[in-house]
Amino acid sequence: MSSLPAGWYKDPADPATQRYWDGEGWIGKAIGADAVPPDGPPPVEEEPPPAPATAPAPTTTPAPVAPPAAPAPPPGWGPMPPPPPGWQPPQQDGPMPGMPGGPQPGWNYTPYPVQPRPHGFALAGLGPRLVARLLDILAVLVLNVVVNGYFAYQFWQEFLPTYRASMDAVANGQSAFDVQPASGRTDALLWVMLIVATLLWLLYEAPATASSGQTLGKRLMRIRVVAVENTEPLGFGRAFGRWARLGLWTPAWGCAGFGLVMQFIDSISPLFDQQLRQAFHDKTARTVVVALPPHDQLPATRKDNTDDSAHSR
Repeated sequence: MSSLPAGWYKDPADPATQRYWDGEGWIGKAIGADAVPPDGPPPVEEEPPPAPATAPAPTTTPAPVAPPAAPAPPPGWGPMPPPPPGWQPPQQDGPMPGMPGGPQPGWNYTPYPVQPRPHGFALAGLGPRLVARLLDILAVLVLNVVVNGYFAYQFWQEFLPTYRASMDAVANGQSAFDVQPASGRTDALLWVMLIVATLLWLLYEAPATASSGQTLGKRLMRIRVVAVENTEPLGFGRAFGRWARLGLWTPAWGCAGFGLVMQFIDSISPLFDQQLRQAFHDKTARTVVVALPPHDQLPATRKDNTDDSAHSR
């Protein structure tokens, strides 16, 4: 312990200042060497109070983003049906279509095919449409037997000698193409029969489709042709345009069967339209073929309005 009495002395570490010696060590703040020191030791400096702890800023949870509203269905189109019974599609992890913000964690979206229901009615199946078309072909064939029978008999009488001569030429090792037709009327009679057959088909199908949307075959199979936008009668002009896309190829049967090929392509075209099953002649007339439920008849004058569309789904 030092024998130096307590008092103010020059600071050995900094001679330009003086500090208070309490007998054991230097205390207090240094003051200038020329300053008059206070009597006794320097006052004890109070330590500043600790700064109050700041509360953490409250965290706000962003409000959940609501998915966009589904678009309204077209006027007159019925509600979506439930998934087919027993149908179990593969699970697909990912965002639901239409959700903003990219993939949503935790979503497990499983799509399933939904078939449109024009005006609340299911689309007609391809099987019933094929059977209805075959029944209509049979009906038109019966009309041709009655009306076109005379021309068919005359054609056969003109063609039979040429056919026999061709068979004799083949039997003798000659070419059947070298045989000249016995009469020039065969080509004319063939074109007359094709034109008459076309007119009979037109008169059979277009007026019935224009007024009720049903030919004999469609009526038996309980299917009907309706417009895309409403269920009013199509009218003859629209029905004629629908028939013409298919029926006007009939005279071209005489061109090496080219017209028949075009009609076959048109007839199978619904296979390539997975949405509305429209054939090419349906797309031309903006029509669809619907199936009528049992014991129910689609009103011919039913109109679609905004009230129907509001409750269609």
